[in-house]
Amino acid sequence: MFGALIGDLVGSVYEWNNYKAKDFQPLIHPRAFLTDDTVLTVAVADAFLNGRGLVDSFKDWGGRYPDSDWGGRFSRWLFSEDSEPYGSFGNGAAMRVSPVAMLSDDLDEILELARLSAAVTHDHPEGIKGAQATAMAIHYARLGYASDDIRSLVADFSGYDMDRSVDEIRPGYRFDVTCQGSVPEALICALEATSFEDALRNAISIGGDSDTLAAIAGPVAEARFGIPQAIGLEAWARVPMDMRSVIERLYESAGGELNAN
Repeated sequence: MFGALIGDLVGSVYEWNNYKAKDFQPLIHPRAFLTDDTVLTVAVADAFLNGRGLVDSFKDWGGRYPDSDWGGRFSRWLFSEDSEPYGSFGNGAAMRVSPVAMLSDDLDEILELARLSAAVTHDHPEGIKGAQATAMAIHYARLGYASDDIRSLVADFSGYDMDRSVDEIRPGYRFDVTCQGSVPEALICALEATSFEDALRNAISIGGDSDTLAAIAGPVAEARFGIPQAIGLEAWARVPMDMRSVIERLYESAGGELNAN
C-alpha cells in the first residue's frame, strides 16, 4: 500500500506535464503532493480495517481532503448526497485497491474485496476487473512469483495484453483514465522493473495519467522489491498524521514492513 502512496507522490507533478523518459530528477519532486489516489487508498484501508461502509469512508476522507485533484465524475458523487455507483470503468478503481491485497492470503477473498472496493462507485465490469487484476498482481508478487508468471496469470484472468514491453508502450501511449487503457500498462511497468525505483520511473516515462499509473505500479513493485529506506523516509515525511495511523495499522495487521522509520 505504501508503494501506491509513493507512486502517487512521484507522479503528481507529471500528470499534466508528462515526461516521457526515465531520467527525471529527483525521484520525489519538491512540489510533489498526495492526490485523490492516496486519499482513497487510505479510505479503502480504513473501511476494511474498521468495518466501515466504503461510501461512508470515501465521503469522510474526501471531506477531510477536498482539494485533492479529484476526477470530475467522482467529485460530483463525492460531494453530493448520492451514494449509488455510477457505472464507471475509470482507473480510480485500481489505484485505490492495494490495501485489499494485504488483508488476506486467499486469492478468492482478495478478488472479492477488490470487487467490493471498486463496485461502490466503479461498478462497470471493466472497473471491477481493473481493481481485481491489480490486487491479483500484488498478491502473486507478495508470494514471490516470477514476473513472467504474474504477467501470464493476470493476462489469463483479465484478457489484458501483458506481452508488451515498456519501450514498446511508450512511443504511442496517450492519456487514458480507463482501467482497460492504463491498468495493463501500469502493471507491465512494475513487472518489467529491476527495482522499486525503476518501476516508478517506468510508469512516469510512458506518459499519460502519471500519478495513477505510478500508484498502480507502486504496490506491485513494493511487493516484488520492498521500498528502499531513503525513499520511504522521504515519502513518509509528507504523509499527514491521520493517514499515518491507518497505514501503520494495516501493516501491523498484515505483518508487513512499512520501512518509513
